[in-house]
Amino acid sequence: MTVMDPYEVLGVARNATDEEIRRAFRKLAKELHPDLNPHDKAASERFKRVTAAYEILGDPPKRQLFDSGQIDARGEPRRGYQHSAGSHFGGGFGFGDIFEEMFSTRRGGGRNSFARRGSDVRYTLEVDFVEAVTGVKKRVTLPEGGVLDLTVPEGVNEGQVLRLKGKGSPGIGGGEAGDALVEIKIRPHPRFRRVDNDIHMDLPVTIDEAVLGGKIEVPTISGRVQLTLPKGTSGGRVFRLKGKGVRNRQTGQTGDQLVTVKIVLPAEIDDELSYFFTVWRQKNSYDPGR
Repeated sequence: MTVMDPYEVLGVARNATDEEIRRAFRKLAKELHPDLNPHDKAASERFKRVTAAYEILGDPPKRQLFDSGQIDARGEPRRGYQHSAGSHFGGGFGFGDIFEEMFSTRRGGGRNSFARRGSDVRYTLEVDFVEAVTGVKKRVTLPEGGVLDLTVPEGVNEGQVLRLKGKGSPGIGGGEAGDALVEIKIRPHPRFRRVDNDIHMDLPVTIDEAVLGGKIEVPTISGRVQLTLPKGTSGGRVFRLKGKGVRNRQTGQTGDQLVTVKIVLPAEIDDELSYFFTVWRQKNSYDPGR
C-alpha cells in the first residue's frame, strides 16, 4: 500500500482542528468500510489509507511529531529521532468510539456487528401511451436476471417514479432491504397527445364532410365514438368529448378529449372539381377574415 500524506488522505488542511479531522475520518470511514463494500477492492485500499492517516492525525502527540518531521506517514521515527519517537505516543486514536457512533450495534455470537439498510436501485420502464392512461400490470426483467411485478397506475405521468418497498439491495447485518425505484417513460402515440388530464388529437376530414357535415368516427382511448360534424365546419375548429381524457386519481375527475378538425384536400385536383369551384367562386366570393 502506497503511503500518502495523511492530510491529503483525509482531505483536510494542515491547520485543521482536531474536530475537523475527526469529522473527516468519520465521513470517509463510513463510506469506505469493508463491511459496506464487501466486493470493492479500491474502497478497501482507501479505507486502509484513511485508517492509517487517522492513526497519525487523530492522536495529538503523534500529529505533533509528524508536523515537526520527527515521524513519517507510517508513524516510523525519521533518522535522527529514533531515540525519542516512541516515548511521545498517546495511543488513543478513538476508533472504537467513532465506529460506535457510526453504526447501530448489537451483540451476537460474542462479537459486535452492525445493521444497515440496503441501497435503493433504479430502473426505467417504457409503457405505451394508452397503458399510461388506463393503467397496466407489468413484469420487469432486471439486468441481473431477476424480475419485478408491478402495477402501473392509471394516469401515470412521464418521469413519475414508482417505489417498490423492499425490492432493492439486501440490507447488511440484518438491516432492511432497500427499495426499487422504477421511472416511467411513455412512448408517444401516433394520434394522441396528453396535456395535463386532457387528450388532444387532430381529425382529418374531407372537403365535402366539412361542407355538408355528417357523423364521423373518432378514436378514443376507450374505443371509437361518433362525432356529429355540423355543416360548414371550418378547419381548426375544436370539439370536446367529455370524460374521454385521463382520470386523475387524486381528485377522481377525468379530463376530456379535444378534437381539432383538419380539412384535407384530395391528393389530385381533377378538372371537375376545379371547374366546380371556379364557377362557385364567381358567384359566392367571400372574405374569411384576411
